[in-house]
Amino acid sequence: RGLLKSHFFPILILAGASAVVHKDQVAQHAVKLYRSKRAAHGQSWVAGNCKRLVGLLRQKNVVFKKLEAAADAVGKDRSLSETEKHFQVHTLEVLQKELNESEHLVFQALHSLQRALQGDYKDVVNMKESSRQRLEALREAAIKEEQEYVELVAAEKHQQEAVKSALAQNKTLSILDEILEDVRKAADRLEEEIEEHAFDNNKQMKGVNVEAVLRVEDDEENGSKRKNKSRQKEVEDDLGLSMLIDSQNNQYVLTKPRDSTMPRADHHFIKDLVSVVMLSLPCGWICTLAGLPPMFGYIICGVLLGPSGLNSIKSMVQVETLGELGVFFTLFVVGLEFSPERLRKVWKISVQGSCSLSLLMVGAGLLWGQVLHIRPTQTVFISTCLSLSSTPLVSRFLAGGSRGDKEAELDYSSVLLGMLVMQDVQLGLFIAVMPTLIQAQSGDFLYGSLHVLYLLAQVLVSLAAVLLLCLLFRSFLIGPFYKKLHTESKGNREILVLGMAAFVFFMLTVTEVLDVSMELGCFLAGALLSSQGHMVTAEVMGCIEPIRDFLAIIFFASIGFHVFPTFVLYELTILLALTLTLVIMKFMMAVLVLSAILPPGSRHIQWIVSAGLAQVSEFSFVLGSRARRAGIISREVYLLVLSVTTLSLLLAPLLWKVTTHRWVPRTERRPVT
Repeated sequence: RGLLKSHFFPILILAGASAVVHKDQVAQHAVKLYRSKRAAHGQSWVAGNCKRLVGLLRQKNVVFKKLEAAADAVGKDRSLSETEKHFQVHTLEVLQKELNESEHLVFQALHSLQRALQGDYKDVVNMKESSRQRLEALREAAIKEEQEYVELVAAEKHQQEAVKSALAQNKTLSILDEILEDVRKAADRLEEEIEEHAFDNNKQMKGVNVEAVLRVEDDEENGSKRKNKSRQKEVEDDLGLSMLIDSQNNQYVLTKPRDSTMPRADHHFIKDLVSVVMLSLPCGWICTLAGLPPMFGYIICGVLLGPSGLNSIKSMVQVETLGELGVFFTLFVVGLEFSPERLRKVWKISVQGSCSLSLLMVGAGLLWGQVLHIRPTQTVFISTCLSLSSTPLVSRFLAGGSRGDKEAELDYSSVLLGMLVMQDVQLGLFIAVMPTLIQAQSGDFLYGSLHVLYLLAQVLVSLAAVLLLCLLFRSFLIGPFYKKLHTESKGNREILVLGMAAFVFFMLTVTEVLDVSMELGCFLAGALLSSQGHMVTAEVMGCIEPIRDFLAIIFFASIGFHVFPTFVLYELTILLALTLTLVIMKFMMAVLVLSAILPPGSRHIQWIVSAGLAQVSEFSFVLGSRARRAGIISREVYLLVLSVTTLSLLLAPLLWKVTTHRWVPRTERRPVT
């Protein structure tokens, strides 16, 4: 270290002033310095490398001048076409750039060595900063080298085409060869038109980071031997079947290929769907034979195939995304059974009940947070997250449940579904408010509070706009649309199915554009169609229910991906205590709120509605993951929320069955499906 500091780093000092002194003069000065010092035998390595650096820099200057002269000669050559001149000059410029970058990397490495020797090895922060700087330098070098490689590949392709063109001029082409040549030129133009150049367009954008990733080929992942490695590599490059893994162990698959002219399929996703469907059948069957809801079997299927089981699911995000469609169609079917007349009957109770229950949960959370010394932002998030209940689960419980026979009578299914729909609206609001919770956590509480009020006003305006649009659709659009669709779908059932799915997605898009929950849009789509009468509802239900059932299986299996039995077993006592406390507290709070807002003649349904609300929504998985990434909650709290949510969902059917057995007449009971 002393040798390098005393003799080698004068090179670096002079290299920093390279604008005045040329770099080969820097190296010559270093050699003279070592000769004047009369370097001993132990210093011969440094002196020898300084001489080698002098020779390389001189050789680089000579070659660089020859390349400049060659580029000038190409520009003056009249025998070459403009395209050929541009190609040859561009190739020479690539070589010049390669020489300059190589020289730059040499001196960059010397500066890096100087920083490392001057740093304190006991200071971890300093070492981390040095490592970050080296990593940034390597990333920039990797991008430049990738660009040069791509340019060289393009130059090679151009050279091969030039050779083919020269050969074609020397022989007579047949009619077939001329046709193929025209097709080749058209195909080249097509590839140039549809290629997006996504790498070049996005690499300089703000927030874009360059990271090292591993590319795992399909055959290497399965552990099988390759018969022809070069051929297989070529096929994988063309088809894009490999997987990328970054340093954080995130796995990525191809979403859009460079060449869009070739069809592709994600075989991992197909295999995952096949595994989920095949294993869901025996798991759901066994639960049905045991007298349990088949939903438990689907969740068990996800546990067995997920990270805590066989870990055979590779496209987990894609499977969960497909499962979200199950939530959309489930809420659409709920809306079909929930007519606007029923909605008008319970909307006041739904708004008052859901808001009061959320406020009570947040108040209880803040109280416990003061006792346990937990940050207010964290307690507000956890309380709001746990106050939500599962709409898909309760809708499966109801399964076309009871309806009030008398006009003034309230049935428990209307009140329960109305409160769940309002909770879905609160979910959309909470997702919008989450960035403000992050700002409040960082200390900007005043700005965060004002922003929350602004978002609340914005959501209220959006809800008013959604309701106004629903009134317009019901008056002028739904009737003619369905009559036309019904007429065209006679003898062609898929038109009706497609029309209903398109209407669901249209309403979903409308509510998403207006910054309201997408789930609310699906529910309103069903409610608007139910206003057309029982015949329309029955026909649409017959088309959509099979799709809903299949996608719901995928959804409940995807919940099982986030159930970790080992963690539950390790902390079983704590988790059971927390879950039972939460279920009982939500049940009693719901009973208290409903007893205050329900009319005197309908207060007997408060027990059933409270039983339906005494669990935690599966959307807590989504909210918890976002909060953990944002730093609102810790890893331990996230796992506790996941485990409590799962256990509450498992206890929900038991509580529902006991409550309905006590308070629902035998003739109105429905099996828990």
